[in-house]
Amino acid sequence: MGRAELMATDGDAAFAFYSGLFGWTKGAEHDMGAMGIYQIFDINGVPSGGMMSRPPNVPGPFWSYYFNVDGIGAAVTRIHTGGGRVVNGPHQVPGGQWIVQAVDPQGAAFALVSWVA
Repeated sequence: MGRAELMATDGDAAFAFYSGLFGWTKGAEHDMGAMGIYQIFDINGVPSGGMMSRPPNVPGPFWSYYFNVDGIGAAVTRIHTGGGRVVNGPHQVPGGQWIVQAVDPQGAAFALVSWVA
C-alpha cells in the first residue's frame, strides 16, 4: 500500500488520538491555504500518510487509502477500461507525487499514488 489519509472533524485532535494509540510522530506539514494544514505522520521515522481537518464541503470524516501504481496516466486508463470513474485528479501534491481518487464499478472509493505522471 502507498499511504493512508484522514479527513478529520478536528485534525489536531485526530493526530493526538492516533499518535497516542499507535505512536505515530509528526512529519512535514503542508499549508494548503484556505483548506488548512495537511500534517504528514511518520511510522518508525517513515512518512506513511497524512491528516487534516476536513474542508466544509466534505460531509464527514473518513480515511482514504492510496495504492502505489507505476504511473498515474496509465492507471487512469485502466480505471476507465475496467468500468471505474475518476472523481478527483490526477494532480501533483506537495512532495512531487501524483494522485488520483476514483470509484470502482460498484461505487467503492479508492485512491492511487505514483512518482510518475
